[in-house]
Amino acid sequence: MKWEEVTLGEVLVQNTEYVTTLEDRPYPKLSVRLYGRGVELDRPADGAAVLMQKHQLAKAGQVIVSEIWAKKGAVGVVPDKGEGALITSHFFLFDVLSGKVDPRWLHYLFRGNYLESALSDGAKGTTSKAAIRPQVFLKTPIPLPPIDEQHRIVAKLDAAAERIPRIEAAQSANAEDFDAFFISAHESAANGKSMKIGEFLELCEDAETIEPDEMYPQVGVRSFGAGLFTKEAISGSSTSYRTFNRLFSGAIVLSQVKGWEGALAVAPSSLDGWFVSPEYRTFRCIEGAADPDYLSFILTREWFWSRLGDATRGVGARRERVRPERFLNVSIPMSRIEDQKRLLAAFRGIARLRSAQQARTTDLAALMPALLDRAFKGEL
Repeated sequence: MKWEEVTLGEVLVQNTEYVTTLEDRPYPKLSVRLYGRGVELDRPADGAAVLMQKHQLAKAGQVIVSEIWAKKGAVGVVPDKGEGALITSHFFLFDVLSGKVDPRWLHYLFRGNYLESALSDGAKGTTSKAAIRPQVFLKTPIPLPPIDEQHRIVAKLDAAAERIPRIEAAQSANAEDFDAFFISAHESAANGKSMKIGEFLELCEDAETIEPDEMYPQVGVRSFGAGLFTKEAISGSSTSYRTFNRLFSGAIVLSQVKGWEGALAVAPSSLDGWFVSPEYRTFRCIEGAADPDYLSFILTREWFWSRLGDATRGVGARRERVRPERFLNVSIPMSRIEDQKRLLAAFRGIARLRSAQQARTTDLAALMPALLDRAFKGEL
């Protein structure tokens, strides 16, 4: 459906009411997020300490525009909690002309970052400091359905905006339940028996001497159990290391620097022959004591890697490396190999369910942008 196109100046008027004296009290401030991500409360300002010569106080329902970052979608509608917020001279406020536009229609236009292209073209100045002036903003065109149609579309978008976070919260809770299941089943199978890691893992490093003219495809390990990731190959002449550790299928890879915060993982067969720096230590399962596929479900959980703090000293950046000898000396509840193989089939089934759920979560994240796109095209 083709709707009338109007300029923002036909539905908005700049608010030029200023105050020159502030009370000696805290004032709320607003943060206008980039890419249409909304308007939020920021750290309050002390009225007695503010040095600006003139100020504006926001009203709920006004449109607020960042002079510098409007070109990157920093435009939004002041929420109810933003009433009376202190506005600096780097932001502009606009009042909505009642009867012509539903403020929620504007909210969704801004949330969909509909104006970014036009405002980028209208920004004046150097690339990083290019500013949007009020008169340019007010000349920006927007689609404007009849007011009743605005109300209808906004009601649909409001309903979706309310449901999506609830679904996301439920899916997040399910993910936590999955993690809890893995650990609960593991501990139950251990039946109170603890083992030192060195009783089921051993250090195993295939050190490759680096040749200047060779290329070495690299792998890194993300913290918080987020797994391995590939990096570009580097030439032997571009590194100061003398050796790299070659990965093998089933290798347990531990970051000495960040292992205590979950930077460890089990290498899949697809990374066989790739390389990690000597800062990553590699281990293998002792035959008959542990299964690497089973450990991939256990080692990447906070239940496991939080225990590695006992193998280091210090805090934050000063925390020591997780040395292999200390790593292997950590004790955890551990099940027999027969129980690991029995549980592995169940774990894999749960993992497939979780993978399907994550795919739905990705689809959910794309739902609102897709709805907004359809709304602006008159297809909703």
